[in-house]
Amino acid sequence: MDAIDRSTPVRFSASRAYMQEARYEFLRLWRTPSFSLPCLLFPAVFYLLFGVLLGGRGGPDAARYMLAGYSVFGIMGVALFGFGVTVAMDREQGLLTLKRAQPMPPGAYLAAKVAMAMLFSTVILALLAALAIGVAGVRLAPAQWLGLVVACLLGVLPFSALGLWLGTLVGARGAPALINLVYLPMAFLSGLWVPLSMLPGLLQELAPAWPAYHLSRIAQAQVGFGDGAPLGLHVLVLLGVTVLFLALARRRLATP
Repeated sequence: MDAIDRSTPVRFSASRAYMQEARYEFLRLWRTPSFSLPCLLFPAVFYLLFGVLLGGRGGPDAARYMLAGYSVFGIMGVALFGFGVTVAMDREQGLLTLKRAQPMPPGAYLAAKVAMAMLFSTVILALLAALAIGVAGVRLAPAQWLGLVVACLLGVLPFSALGLWLGTLVGARGAPALINLVYLPMAFLSGLWVPLSMLPGLLQELAPAWPAYHLSRIAQAQVGFGDGAPLGLHVLVLLGVTVLFLALARRRLATP
């Protein structure tokens, strides 16, 4: 008697494709020390030096204020480098073309990178919180901690869009330099490293031109340093930045 083939065709699962792509993206960057170590350690080291040790004269209030700034600084780096450098590499190596030919949901590639950025951001925020509580004596209500974490994780989106666009402009070798030219000046001019009041008046007036300024205002409000202004305007600016750079990146990626 002939053997009966009882095998069944493998069903395609979109959710499984998303999960697998996110897992591989996270492992890819986790196993890349040149990305994972600076992104995870630099915000914590800078916060310890400038927010806790050098800013110790201001006590827990100064450390609490700088906690918001360095939280934004940390998630910015993950989003900009996680998107910008890897997209530039994938374009240069032809990986984007290969992925388009596969039966993978079109959004899985971007969704995986966003998930990666949020996972790394969660680790960064946990490290900063441990330093703030254990070393600087910062005390926040549970609602404040939750508000800071949610604001920063959602803040990954506009900087992911910006990083995606930057990654379409240059090749893999030029991407880190270009991103640093955007990342570091923006962090300084947005008041993430030092309070804006310590900067010259002209730079204070220009600060709202930077997306990081608007996210830092939202983060500062969560830790008790709100200026009383409605946060809706900052949210709208960040939403506009996300839409703008996604549109620009999509146009660049569609160009042969």
